[in-house]
Amino acid sequence: MAGWSAGGNLKRICCLFLLCLFFYAEVAMADEQKALERERPVEIDGSMGKLYGLLALPDLAPDGVCPVTVFSHGFKGNLYYHLWAPIIELLNAAGVGTLRFDFNGSGKSQGEFVDMTVPNEIDDLINVVAWVKAQPFAGSVSLVGHSQGGVVSGMAAGKCGASQIKSLVLLSAAAVLRDDALRGDTQGTRYDPWHLDQPYYPLANGYELGRAYIQTAMNLPIYETTAKYSGPVLIVNGMADQVVPYTYAQRYKDVLPQGELIIIPGENHSLSEDPSYIIKLVADWLIKNII
Repeated sequence: MAGWSAGGNLKRICCLFLLCLFFYAEVAMADEQKALERERPVEIDGSMGKLYGLLALPDLAPDGVCPVTVFSHGFKGNLYYHLWAPIIELLNAAGVGTLRFDFNGSGKSQGEFVDMTVPNEIDDLINVVAWVKAQPFAGSVSLVGHSQGGVVSGMAAGKCGASQIKSLVLLSAAAVLRDDALRGDTQGTRYDPWHLDQPYYPLANGYELGRAYIQTAMNLPIYETTAKYSGPVLIVNGMADQVVPYTYAQRYKDVLPQGELIIIPGENHSLSEDPSYIIKLVADWLIKNII
C-alpha cells in the first residue's frame, strides 16, 4: 500500500504531466517540420526595412491560382507562433496558400523592436497584402492574427476593405493595448502616459517599449477602423485570458455584427490549453469561407 501513498501518487501525476508535455512538444515539432518542408523564405518591403516571411503554396489548380491566407503574430512574438504550422498544413492540403511573416523589429525581419508601433505594423501588413496580390499565383487574400497581430489584422482589413480581404480571423485580439497605454501599464512595465520623459521603457526579457509605441497606442482607433470591414469574421477568445479579457472580443462582435464570436471556457491568451480544437476550428472556418 506504500506505493499508493500521497507522495507516490504525486510522483505518478508529475510523470504523467511530463509525458504529456513531451508528447505535445513532439507533435508541435512534427507539425512545424511538415509546414517547413513546403514553405520557402521570401523578403518583402516593410515599414522599417525588409520583412522575412515563409510562403507555402498548395498543389495549384490548372489556372495556377490559389487563395492565400496571411498570418500575423503578436507582441514580442514571431512567425513560429505555435498554432500557425498545423493550421498551415490543413490549409495547404485544402488548396489554400499561406504566408506567415515577422513584423518589423521581430524575428528575422529588419528594424528594432523599440521602434515598432501598431501603426507601422499595420503598414507592414498592408505591404504584405499588396505583395501577395501582385504574385501570379494569388487569388483572394484572407488575414489571421493573434493578440496584437489580431488588432493589426482587423485594422488592416478595415483599411483595405472586403474587396481586398476575403475573410478575417481574430485570435485573442489585444484591443486592450489602448487601455493599457492610457493606464500606463504595458505587460507590467509602468509609466506615466502623460509625461513620457524617456525614449523607451524596459520590458521583460530584454525588450524595450518605445515612447512612440505608447503615444500612438493611446489614440488608436482600433474598433472604429476594424468596423469598416464588411466581410466574414471569426472572433475567438479564451474566457481565462489574463492578458486580454474576453469582453474585448465581445466588443469586436458589437462592431462587426456579421462576425462569429466564440468564447472558450478555460482557454488562455496563447490558446495553448486545447490547441487541437483551435486549429481545427480556424482551419475549417477559413476553408468554408475561402473556397
